[in-house]
Amino acid sequence: MNPTDIVQRAFKESVDTISSAISLDQIIAGAAEKMLKCFAAGGKIMICGNGGSAADAQHLSSELLNRYKDERRELPGITLTADGSTLSSIGNDYDFSLVFSKQINALASPNDLVFLITTSGNSANILEACRAAHDKGIANIILNGKDGGALSNLLTDNDLEICVPGSSTARIQEVHGLIIHCLCELIDYQLDS
Repeated sequence: MNPTDIVQRAFKESVDTISSAISLDQIIAGAAEKMLKCFAAGGKIMICGNGGSAADAQHLSSELLNRYKDERRELPGITLTADGSTLSSIGNDYDFSLVFSKQINALASPNDLVFLITTSGNSANILEACRAAHDKGIANIILNGKDGGALSNLLTDNDLEICVPGSSTARIQEVHGLIIHCLCELIDYQLDS
């Protein structure tokens, strides 16, 4: 296989994964509405993920705190992935599975949301974060992939899951980025209305 074949295959797989996720439009719109209700009630959104999903968490946080496309007020989106001292302290003193849940236990208030980003739904620290949100009585929005993994089995009626179908982590992450932009655009649109 030559280099251009590899590039063309990646683009085709990406288009196919995006096409299969178009059916998530109502769920994505529902997630934006849930986020807007959180902000209207004075809540904040705590966002977390691992690896590329941690980068997506920081991306979403920056779009909320600063702006997406339109000028609007700052929105409280906090990433739980960016504080290396806190992450390494919890991981060292306790266990890496608790790096997000301990932050949720300390920072969550009743009107908040937890936004979990994962491509498999099987990371122990994401499962613990989901449980911590439930223990605090707050809902989760889950940006998931593949078959949803173990995380899908933990969800309550208050939670909302956007699960991108597919088997490739890279392609799922690409669609996660598009969904994050859709959420931001919907939020901007509603705040301008």
